[in-house]
Amino acid sequence: MGFFNLFLFIIIFHVFVTTPIFSHSNNNNERSSSSISNFLDLAKSPELFALSNLNLHFLFSHTNPFLMGSFNLFCFFNIIFHVFVATPIFSDSNNNEHLSSSISTKFLDLAKSPEVFDWMVGIRRKIHEYPELQYEEYKTSEVIREELDKLGIPYKHPVAETGVIGYIGTGNAPFVALRADIDGLPIQEMVEWEHKSKVDGKMHACGHDAHTAMVLGAAKILKQHEDQIKSGVLDKVSAIFGLHVAPVHELPVGHVASKAGPLMAGSGMFDATIHGKGGHAAMPQFAIDPVLAASSIVVNLQQLVSREADPLDPQVLTVANFHGDGAFNVIPDSVTIGGTFRAFSTKSITCLKKRIHQVITGQAAVHRCTAEVDFHEDKKPLYPATINDDKLHEHFLEVAKKVVGNNNVHGMEPVTVSEDFSFYQEALPGYFFMLGMQSLTGEPLQSLHSPHFTVNEDALPYGAALHASLATTYLLNHDGANKVGGKYHDEL
Repeated sequence: MGFFNLFLFIIIFHVFVTTPIFSHSNNNNERSSSSISNFLDLAKSPELFALSNLNLHFLFSHTNPFLMGSFNLFCFFNIIFHVFVATPIFSDSNNNEHLSSSISTKFLDLAKSPEVFDWMVGIRRKIHEYPELQYEEYKTSEVIREELDKLGIPYKHPVAETGVIGYIGTGNAPFVALRADIDGLPIQEMVEWEHKSKVDGKMHACGHDAHTAMVLGAAKILKQHEDQIKSGVLDKVSAIFGLHVAPVHELPVGHVASKAGPLMAGSGMFDATIHGKGGHAAMPQFAIDPVLAASSIVVNLQQLVSREADPLDPQVLTVANFHGDGAFNVIPDSVTIGGTFRAFSTKSITCLKKRIHQVITGQAAVHRCTAEVDFHEDKKPLYPATINDDKLHEHFLEVAKKVVGNNNVHGMEPVTVSEDFSFYQEALPGYFFMLGMQSLTGEPLQSLHSPHFTVNEDALPYGAALHASLATTYLLNHDGANKVGGKYHDEL
């Protein structure tokens, strides 16, 4: 991937993986279908959920530089599987149809066992009980390393202080990455249940505990396949996949949704301090009122989207806080405001940022005030838009339909929330999708970041199976580039 600064507020799993090639087969579609069926079955098997008894402790995200490319990549609150893949060859069968049938039957039997669900559910619940905010996942990292040791997965630590890079299989620089985020939020959980957050003021209100469990599930699946393979190497193949649980009524468990092109907006944040001159509210002529200046700024900022943006180029600018110290009869010396701005192109997000600064400083001056504007790019850079690669979209459709069924794969409209997964997409082709959580009973779902948010754990096997299937099938479909001089290479 080159060399760049990757700021990880996260735990990382960097997984080198082997892709399965069924012996004596030239039909990638058959192999792909067999692998997908196996992964979905395995995701529901008892072995997979056994690992869920992890004693995951406090989960605080951290930021640190991590060399991965030629630019500053900020990757917030993630576990990463970088699957650097060698080509596995299932060597015990000459009959693809028989192999596919026997493996599917075996995995289906495992999938029906409750032990598998208990495994991933346990992971999710342990993490949920001890949520930690960004920047400090030290205890969680320790527990995950212990579990990697149990699985026999080698890893590198520390990476960006709390990071762990795990490796499965053999391979050179080409890789596929599976990514999940792990941080909790500063929200007091209001859901009363056995595994309610045990940390006051913190909870997993965005489903990252489920994301972690599913990526661990994919690691287990891929590690189990490693025992059945011979290793080769792929050349010049790389991609990254990620998902987010989707608490919407239109997307039930076992369903997925995504689209090619722009999926989620890029975003930035800003704070501004408007300085005036304080005084008695009864004698405003002796003061310079920063409240009036800040009010004018808020009104004029809203005109940037309504009057300057192309109506066919969706943009959002929201002032979300407004604070002025002082009593009811005191004009304060200063007022602070802050908010967010979002768009679906780098050009638009950059233009918004420039105009926000101009409007704030200009309107402050009109009212005889001064203003300082901070976009916090030293800590939180401008997020690019999450833009799904067109070819990976076709790959996703092919794989997802085999995992969850043709009728359970849906398109979706772009949304103006943001996702740091987009930083990966600036380095390599990437694809992000939504995983359904709506139960068949139709119980109402709470929105993300709500203190009443809950995860439907029935969705976990689908996420794990999709992770493993997307990575393996992608490499499987590119196996024509594997051979170097007619031979396979096993070097790491």
